Amino acid sequence: MNRETVVAEALNLLDEVGLDAVSTRQLAKRLGVEQPSLYWYFRTKKDLLAAMAQVAMAPHATAPLPMPADDWRDWFVENTRGFRRTLLMRRDGARLHAGTTPTSDLDRIRRKMDFLLASGVPERDAQMGMLTASRFTVGSVLEEQADTGPGHSPDLTADTPKIDHEAAFEAGLSLIVDGLALRITA
Repeated sequence: MNRETVVAEALNLLDEVGLDAVSTRQLAKRLGVEQPSLYWYFRTKKDLLAAMAQVAMAPHATAPLPMPADDWRDWFVENTRGFRRTLLMRRDGARLHAGTTPTSDLDRIRRKMDFLLASGVPERDAQMGMLTASRFTVGSVLEEQADTGPGHSPDLTADTPKIDHEAAFEAGLSLIVDGLALRITA
């Protein structure tokens, strides 16, 4: 057993039972070890969850960075869509990610910011645009993953329209990009 095995099995457990049901006791049982042995790899459950979030975000964290010739709008939209796709890969992916700090991604974030700045987006607007897109995406995926389908809420009537989560996400993303475009300096 090693750290990677523990995280991989914890993510499998997450996909099976959801974030609320993930416990170190259950994880130890699945790994065939005593619960205290997990503390060799992770001092707290919070540390384990942070490692799980980092591994779960790997598809987005390894996506190609923007190139100087790229159109900033196209890149921004695809970057945000890729973030959404990554969150949706795991059950409760948005909840697992929410509140994490991207300490291992700082160089990538700087490169993304530099690209936006070189494209004419003012620094503060680039920062707020990235933050807004990130939080919008997490919130959208939280709602999508919480939606258990028709009839999930007793307050909804049968004629209440079903939310098209992808269309709603795309509409919100378009509003963010359009707002940033208004801030571009000549």
